[in-house]
Amino acid sequence: MSEHSESSRGSIISVLALVVALVAVGLAGWALTKGPSSTSSASESEQASVFTGTTTDDPKGSVCEAFNLVRNGVQLNTNLQPAGGPSDVTGVLAVAANARVSLFDGGQYLMARLQPDTPTELAEPVRKFANQLMDIGARSVAGIANADPDQAARLKDADATNAMITTLCK
Repeated sequence: MSEHSESSRGSIISVLALVVALVAVGLAGWALTKGPSSTSSASESEQASVFTGTTTDDPKGSVCEAFNLVRNGVQLNTNLQPAGGPSDVTGVLAVAANARVSLFDGGQYLMARLQPDTPTELAEPVRKFANQLMDIGARSVAGIANADPDQAARLKDADATNAMITTLCK
C-alpha cells in the first residue's frame, strides 16, 4: 500500500476512536446525572429487582425450600474431604473451590428466590443469611482462613442466623 492510503486509514481510525470515546463519555455523564425513576425506597426497589423466581401463593414455603436447599448444599460442600486425602493438592483445591462456590452462589440463590411478599420476620433473616454466606465466600476466595478471628466471627453469626431461620421455617 502507498504511504498516503496508510496515513488516510490511520486518520479515519483515529477520528472513529475519538467519536466512540465522546459518545461513551456522553452516555456515562447522562447515566450519572439521571436520577432514579421510581419513588419507592431503595430497599423495596432492591428487593423487587433481585427476585428472579416465580411468585407463589406460599412465599414462606418457597423461601424455606430455597433455604433448606442452600443450607444442605453449603453443609455438604464445606465438609467434603479430597478423595486422595490431604496430600492430594488438586483434590484439596477442588474441594475448597466447591465450598466457596456453594457459599457465594448459595447466598445469591437465596436473594433471587426471596419473594417481595415474604413475611418480614422471615425475609430479614434470610436476606441477612444470604449476605453472610456471600461475605464468607468472598473472603474465602481472597484467601482468608476460617481461623481468622473476623472470619470465625462471621461463621458464628451465620450459624446463629441459620438456626433462627430453621426455627422460623418449621
